[in-house]
Amino acid sequence: MGKGKRAHTISSAPAITSLVSIPRRASGDLVFSLAPSNFLTRPSSLQPPPPLLPLKPPRTLRWTPHTQPKHTYDELEHKLESAPLVTLVLTYLNWFILILLGHLRDFSGKTFKRGEYRHLQVNEGYAPLVSDFDSFYTRRLYMRIRDCWNRPITGVASRTVHLLHRSTQDYNKTFQLNGQVSECLNFASYNYLGFAQNTGPCADAVEKETMERGLISSSPRAEAGSLDIHIQLERLVAEFVGKEAAMVISMGFATNSTTIPALVGKGCLIISDELNHSSIVFGARLSGASVRVFKHNNMQDLHDVLRESISQGQPRIHRPWKKILVVVEGLYSMEGTIANLPALLKLKDQFKFYLYVDEAHSIGAIGEHGGGVCDLYGVDPARVDILMGTFTKSFGAAGGYIAASKNVIDHLKLHNHAYVYAEPISIPVAQQVLTSMTIVCEQEGRWRIQKLLDNSSYFALRLREMGFIVYGDKGSPVIPLLLFNPAKIAAFSRGLLRRGVAVCVVGYPATSIISSRARFCLSASHTKEDIVTNTRVCMYKYGIDQALEIISSVGEKLLLKYH
Repeated sequence: MGKGKRAHTISSAPAITSLVSIPRRASGDLVFSLAPSNFLTRPSSLQPPPPLLPLKPPRTLRWTPHTQPKHTYDELEHKLESAPLVTLVLTYLNWFILILLGHLRDFSGKTFKRGEYRHLQVNEGYAPLVSDFDSFYTRRLYMRIRDCWNRPITGVASRTVHLLHRSTQDYNKTFQLNGQVSECLNFASYNYLGFAQNTGPCADAVEKETMERGLISSSPRAEAGSLDIHIQLERLVAEFVGKEAAMVISMGFATNSTTIPALVGKGCLIISDELNHSSIVFGARLSGASVRVFKHNNMQDLHDVLRESISQGQPRIHRPWKKILVVVEGLYSMEGTIANLPALLKLKDQFKFYLYVDEAHSIGAIGEHGGGVCDLYGVDPARVDILMGTFTKSFGAAGGYIAASKNVIDHLKLHNHAYVYAEPISIPVAQQVLTSMTIVCEQEGRWRIQKLLDNSSYFALRLREMGFIVYGDKGSPVIPLLLFNPAKIAAFSRGLLRRGVAVCVVGYPATSIISSRARFCLSASHTKEDIVTNTRVCMYKYGIDQALEIISSVGEKLLLKYH
């Protein structure tokens, strides 16, 4: 591979030096018992909160990857079925009709109703602030089914969620609350381990800490905003994920979008999975580095992209890349697929690139100890250069973290804008993460992780048995059910909501135009049989089995069962 050696010189210095050398550029959710049998079957009485961690986390918190049973990528039973040909044709036809009708309405409106369309035309020398082309999708396609998103809720978004009903008099342009409230089984929130609670040890610890310290430090970390609770949290995160050091940021999206530009810049190459989150895409654009994309979870395509990029070098000048950073997600939130970390590490050893793994959805949710993809595969976290994660999904909080070697973290604390200029994580949120992460490290945390795995596996299996096309790998808490036709997005969402099930529906541009879907997010707080009360003061049994019956009924009416 002579060309590769010419175009991509491997530095003999330690990896970390090269990586940082570039200049600066529920209302009553389940409260789990300490007894496994009670935890797996029913809510239990409150237990006293566990003692808070000392400033230095105990050594037992760190899981040892080499002692855990390894899982292979093939064991995950990947399910990515193609749509029937008839369904694809009808889906494209549906989009064509919607777009055609939208353009006809725009043309007739600009011709005969100029007053109503002034904001889309040049007016008194002013160009339209938002062009008709840029806003076409929002006005003519999204507006038809806008009621399926941004639904207001009240209370705690836990096992169940209270939705506030809305009405509209202008075809979804504006909404008015009508005073009705429905309690629905919640499959729309990322409450993977069931920590979205307003009672229990987490809430008690947060209340105590808030009374003692207040809410915020009113200053960035780089100035006077770094409290001992932030340092304690960073130590715990580093210990939990198995890295030397960590830093925490108050916003999950900003964790990616501000960290990537602090690591790479002009003359560097980012190779990104085609289905990476928009925060990664945004960060890659901000960095100024060249960006190449490889097919989703396709290691052969990544190999080819690496080989070509290294052999050709930088565009036009063909000099060696300063750095190559491969960015993937541990668990992809739209597909439910899990990264092939063992294969990535083999390529890393071969091509000497840096590996950045976004574990926003995988940390806490997969792996025997909730340690994410490294825990799942039994891989030493030291082999991954950058581990990113958020506290929103598994820990019932907000914000994100970056875990790496101490040299990298020290560099990021000087060059990451979200750390240097933004407000740090608030005190209550930091305490929520400390307490919930401590629980995950204990026996109760193992039971929550196992319950999540059981619920996810059971739910996906039953959906497939019913005949639906379901994406996702085995054990993924994110279970996408394919709808394909855009008209079925609203029909499916509204149909489930009328029957007391809240679910997130997704379409273009978050997915391709032919792969609209409903995304079910499972939680350890879900049980096979829960008792909830709806607004009519009638008792209904709602649990996973009852939700599956409702999904089956709605799916059958919409002809979503393809098997």
